[in-house]
Amino acid sequence: MPIFIWEGTTKKNEVKKGEMDAADEITVRGILRRQGFKSIEVKSKPKDISEYLPFLKGKINEKNVVVFCRVFSTMINAGLPLIQCLDLLAQQEQNKNFAKIIRSIKEDIEGGTSLTNALKKYPQIFDDLFVNLIAAGEAGGMLDVILERLSNYMEKALKLKRRVKGAMTYPIAVLVIAVSVVALLLLKVIPVFKTMFEGMGGTLPGPTQFLINASEFTQHYFLYMIAIFVAIYIAFK
Repeated sequence: MPIFIWEGTTKKNEVKKGEMDAADEITVRGILRRQGFKSIEVKSKPKDISEYLPFLKGKINEKNVVVFCRVFSTMINAGLPLIQCLDLLAQQEQNKNFAKIIRSIKEDIEGGTSLTNALKKYPQIFDDLFVNLIAAGEAGGMLDVILERLSNYMEKALKLKRRVKGAMTYPIAVLVIAVSVVALLLLKVIPVFKTMFEGMGGTLPGPTQFLINASEFTQHYFLYMIAIFVAIYIAFK
């Protein structure tokens, strides 16, 4: 649903501005008139550059979902309506991609879909465990409790993941340094010895010939090897 920027004057002649999700400008004007506004100006909100460059939107990570659950739980516990909670969450969310998804969930619920079914549309963000617990919360009338427990669980899982990554930092750093040293030897040092050995003539020992062959292979296919390592890193990231 498009977003519109509006400006209007209240009955007390105070100028107010804001944004509103609506089907069209006519809908926005109608809503504002019913709220008592006059001299209403409405225009479509210009698209952010991230709409054209998706990689600028930001990846949705576990921390985004944890904060979403925590704040959502607090709002529900405070007695705010579900639609209003999602509307506020979308406005407060800094991650534009996640904010767009929250708005989409809100629109689905406004159309009569349950929160559970709305979340099911985004399995890459809300896994089966998350969705099933939300379904239980909706059925049992304790959505705020479930959201609180989910946020606690996800926070603990996130901390554990960070600890594991922290523990792996040192061995990975050692491996990277070792690979860099070997690559430097194969690309820069071994070729010097190769030239020297060729000038001397004769047959080289097996291990020496193996190193020279490895050096030649690395020089010819170094960029391909880098590309493969990068692809593997991205695939398992």
